Formats: sequence, C-alpha cells, structure tokens
Amino acid sequence: MTEQGTSWTPIGQNDAITWPDFAGLFRRKNMAAVEGHLAWLAAHGVTCLRFMLEYCQTENRYLERPVGRFQPNMVRLWDDLFALCERYGLRVLLTPYDTFWMWKRWRHHPYNQAHGGPCKHHSQWLLCPDTLAAIKNRLKFATERWGGSGALFAWDLWNEIHPRHAQGRTDGFADFITEVSTHLREVETKLYGRTHLQTVSLFWPVLYEHPAVADVIFRHPQLDFATTHFYHAATIDHPKDTVQPAIYTGSLVREALEQLHQPTPFFDSEHGPIHTFKDRHRTLPEAFDDEYFRHMQWAHVASGAAGGGMRWPNRHPHVLTHGMRAAQQSLASFVELIHWPSFQRRNLNQEIQLSTPAFAGFACGDATQAIVWILRQDSLKKRGGTMLQHVKPLPVQIKIPGLHAGCYRVHLWNTLTGDSAGQVYLQATTGQLTVDLPEVRKDIALAIVRV
Repeated sequence: MTEQGTSWTPIGQNDAITWPDFAGLFRRKNMAAVEGHLAWLAAHGVTCLRFMLEYCQTENRYLERPVGRFQPNMVRLWDDLFALCERYGLRVLLTPYDTFWMWKRWRHHPYNQAHGGPCKHHSQWLLCPDTLAAIKNRLKFATERWGGSGALFAWDLWNEIHPRHAQGRTDGFADFITEVSTHLREVETKLYGRTHLQTVSLFWPVLYEHPAVADVIFRHPQLDFATTHFYHAATIDHPKDTVQPAIYTGSLVREALEQLHQPTPFFDSEHGPIHTFKDRHRTLPEAFDDEYFRHMQWAHVASGAAGGGMRWPNRHPHVLTHGMRAAQQSLASFVELIHWPSFQRRNLNQEIQLSTPAFAGFACGDATQAIVWILRQDSLKKRGGTMLQHVKPLPVQIKIPGLHAGCYRVHLWNTLTGDSAGQVYLQATTGQLTVDLPEVRKDIALAIVRV
C-alpha cells in the first residue's frame, strides 16, 4: 500500500541505464525521449522499474571511480531519473550492484584491489571486511541522496546472492544481510524517521543445490518481502512453446509461497529467455515472445504472487515489445477488481478442479476472494509453439474451494484485449464455488469477490 493507503501492485520489468529506453539520461543527451518513455509506461499501467545503480557491461557507467568517489555524471543521471519517476508516479526497486557483469568484468572494476579497491578476488565480496564497508558506504550515499524521494519503492540489498560470492559457502549469508540491512535501516531512520522495504534476490536454481539458502531468502527476519529470479533450463530459459513456461511459473510460485512461514509478499523480480538470447544469440519472434510473456505474467499473479513478475528483456534491441506493454496494461486494470488489503491469499493451483484436462488451472484465494486463470494446453501449433488461432471453444466448469457461503460477483477478464468479458453472480455453498463457463477458446481470468 502507498503512504495514502491505496493498494499498489508492482507491475514492471528490469531496466538498465545503458539500454535504449534510458541511454539518453547519460550526460543528458536526450532527456525528452526518456521522459516520453516514462510517461508512456505510466499510461500502460507500469508502476515499478527494477534498476541497478550501475550497469557495468562497459567501463563508463561506474557509480564510484575510484571506490568512494561518486562520479558527478552518474549522480546527476540518478537525480534526473528519480525526478522523472516522481513526475509520472513510477517507483524504483533499486539494487546497488550489477553482480553479473561485475563478476564477468571484475578485472576492470574499481572495487578490485588492482585498481585501488577493497577486494582481492570476486569470490570474497561477501567475506571481505573492507568490501562490506564499501557496500555500506554506497547504500548510505544512495539513501542520503535519493531515499527521500517517493519514487524509491524498495531495496534489493544484493542482486542474486550466490555461494560463489563467498568462496562457495552460504553459511555467512544471514550475517551479511543482517549487517547491511541494519546499517541501512539505521541511516534511513535517522534521516527520515522510517525505512524503505528490503529484499535480497536469488537465482532460483541455487535453492536446489543449497536448500539452506531458503532460510535467508524467505525467512530472514529483516527482509520485508521475498524475491527470486525464475530461470529454468527446460522451459523458461529456452522456451519451445508458450504454455510450459507458464505451467512452470505457477509451480515455482507455489513452491516459493510454501517456503514462507508467515504472510509475506513474494514476486519474481527477473525472468526471461536467457539461454535463447545470451547463449544461442537469438531473439524470440515477437508474436511468440508476446504470448510467452503474457502467459507467464498471468500464471504468476493468479498463483498468488504480487504482480506479473519482472521480465529481463533478453531481446535485440534490449527493450520490451508493445505487446508486452499491452499485457501489463491489461493486468493493471484487472488488479483493480480485487480488494487487496483484505486478501489473505494462498495458492490453490492444485486444489481447484477443472472439468477438462484441456486446460491448466492457476488460482489463489482466501475465504471471500479468489483469482483464477485457466490456459488451454491442447491447442499449440505443431511448429512455432504458439496457440492456434482458430480452435473450437470448450465448456469448462471450475470448482474453487475455501470460499465462505454467500453470493459472489465473478468478473470474467479477456487477458489479450485487456477488458471485461462480462460478470456473473453465483452462490457458494459448503466452502466451494462452482463456475460454469460455456465457451473458452484459449484462456480467461476470473476475479471473484464476495458481495
């Protein structure tokens, strides 16, 4: 919720200061283009942008050079970006380091001891006391400079925390997070009388190799919400069709929510066809990618996560398509149908019942509200992996458990066009609501609210 008590959903994507949409910020080369883009995002329902304070795929966007000296051009860039985000009501999920390119190009980075920095080797980032001091100093500078802006949503204290950042170990993760979190909270409390929300992101497959990391990501007492990055080699990273990535997204959301021992918001803060783009050097066809994006978005929110997840573009050029923006706008309109402050949802993907196996079901709910999305899984093109355009619609009956007896308004939502497909009033009895849909061709979303 916002400071004014208004429901707020993180709808957005990953962005970077060197990518086409924001490149004009540097040295104020094209501020008008950046402002126009932000206005366009706001008009399409985008509320949240995930940024890294520096994006070091090249050598000319370091925030500090040398360590502790904050570069005037970069500081002004962030001054401008925060001012523009304030103007258009956009908020930033901010992480202090681009750990991917920082690792890959460590020999160039100002934090490397070879350049006068604090750290001898990149495997010691989370262990080196001098590096910890530099991390604290960067966060202190950032919150002193931009923490008073209403555009700052939250801190991702460390992007994709990984054992390789600590010489292959994970037992120090909790202490590292406690140290950094406590420092930042003390600075913010002194400056503003309150703190911003905090999370730490994780590359999801790390959980399978190091299951103890779940205690840190999902249950650390100082983290306010949980985020992971949804990458999976067989589906999301290199998609063969647009259905399986959605099904796997739903299962990952359920698995994440089961890790939380108390009601805590969770969302995927990075996903996309990384293997297709980075390793195979191929950009997905736009029609395929739009459908893949839309399906993953709805699987994410219907399964009980916050918003639709945050795509890493993995396209050339490195921007989201207009079709993806339309999908975000559709979701932004849909979430207004739910009363979020009272929605204590749990995942119901395995509990809902569908009358036909032709559809996959995704759902979350509590005693008075529910979200359901069903996706046709028997009508993919043999070549291309997208949904068939002309397929016979099927009747579907959906049974949603857990709802108290009473009358419910069921909003039907066309996810592709982004508008209502009508509404019906139904009666729930004995803890279950039954919805009969006479014709569903590809997919449909339902927002169910007790009257």
